[in-house]
Amino acid sequence: MARVTSSKKACAVNPLKMSQPIGGALAFMGVSGCMPVLHGSQGCTSFGLVLFVRHFRESIPLQTTAMNEVATVLGGLDNIEQAILNIVKRAKPDVIGICSTGVTEIKGDDVEGYLKLVRKRHPELADLGIVHVSTPDFKDAFQDGFAKTVTRLIQEFVPQHETPQRRAPQRVNVLAGCHLTPGDIDELRDIIEAFGLQPTFLPDLSGSLDGHIPEDFTPTTLGGVSRADIAAMGTAAWTIAIGEQMREAAKTLEARADVPFMLFDRLTGLAVNDEFMSFLTRISGRPAPIKFRRQRGQLVDAMLDGHFHFGGKRIAIGAEPDLLHSVSHWLKEMGAEVAAAVTTTSSVLLENIPSEEVIIGDLEDLEKRAADCDLIITHSHGRQASDRLGVPLYRMGLPMFDRLGAAHEVSVGYRGTRDLIFALGNIFIGQTPEPTPDSWRRQSGDEGHETTAIASDLVQPSQAH
Repeated sequence: MARVTSSKKACAVNPLKMSQPIGGALAFMGVSGCMPVLHGSQGCTSFGLVLFVRHFRESIPLQTTAMNEVATVLGGLDNIEQAILNIVKRAKPDVIGICSTGVTEIKGDDVEGYLKLVRKRHPELADLGIVHVSTPDFKDAFQDGFAKTVTRLIQEFVPQHETPQRRAPQRVNVLAGCHLTPGDIDELRDIIEAFGLQPTFLPDLSGSLDGHIPEDFTPTTLGGVSRADIAAMGTAAWTIAIGEQMREAAKTLEARADVPFMLFDRLTGLAVNDEFMSFLTRISGRPAPIKFRRQRGQLVDAMLDGHFHFGGKRIAIGAEPDLLHSVSHWLKEMGAEVAAAVTTTSSVLLENIPSEEVIIGDLEDLEKRAADCDLIITHSHGRQASDRLGVPLYRMGLPMFDRLGAAHEVSVGYRGTRDLIFALGNIFIGQTPEPTPDSWRRQSGDEGHETTAIASDLVQPSQAH
């Protein structure tokens, strides 16, 4: 069991975590026809906008209530009202998602009360979906804001059923945590649909931030799960929650519509994907398709090939709790040691991380503990620590702004786990010096028998299966 500690420094040095409003905004971006709004100053929104644009390299819909000093003191009713009216006039969204920020939370703005007044003053907004989420950025982190927003979307749009509803046996809800990329969601959709099931993802970033080029410009999100699809989630036979952060949202959906749920805290690794396939087989009544049996065999072979290079490696990881949990347990299964683990916020998963200590801290805390490690895993802000220490960096999480294809990275399922083994294994292979004729002769103990030494040195790991 890991010892969980919090950094006691007066300030964060090279911060690892991002704020709740940013996480909430990302969740709203997985809803079709949505305009996320940060209720705060323009600077708060500009920061989030730049971060998302650099990571996804796409046009990002994100607006602000543009609170200034006077409005902050007097209250933000007028700013919220004007922002909603301007957005409706210019963008014509189906949903407006409002995330609070630190400045308006400290002031104590009654946003729910403001929204009631705005609807009363403007009857034309009666059919507009407006969802407010309390996401102060002076507490918690990105993952928390994302999870709260998914829960609020369910509370707002899924009807409360007093009597049992007719179930669509092939429909399943999938609550996708913020540690899943659009590529991960696409992979999961392919897997679930192969069993004859019809998944509804909430949020569905694969529809809005997967890098496709639309036929027509739209100022709102380009795709994702629709408001009608969210409302229909109450008629599904099952809910699949991916990541501990989605537990509360799954419980809320179960309470509102009596939809049972199954939670998978990770889908990276062999055993966890066996459990996932077994569950899909059970609820669909179909055996696992042949292609997944083949992918499983490929993963097992990749594990056999890769464990020679993973065994005994010391890894330092800095990530949100669910991503940290997923990657660290997979690395342990591959024979590596999680020598340093740093995260952003508290979670029930932290005590079960396979490391002696888990620190809720920043990238400086990670750097101090990664000096004797073989690899650092974190987002792009870890590149300076990697350079200073001379330890290779594998980028995971958000933001990833100095590499292409961040949205299409896949680390779930048999295939995603297989590719992750290859990606990290190749880094470890690159760290191993190429053997030279002199080293071969020294290993053989006889400079006159180079051929024998060379032949024995070139035996490949796959031949030792």
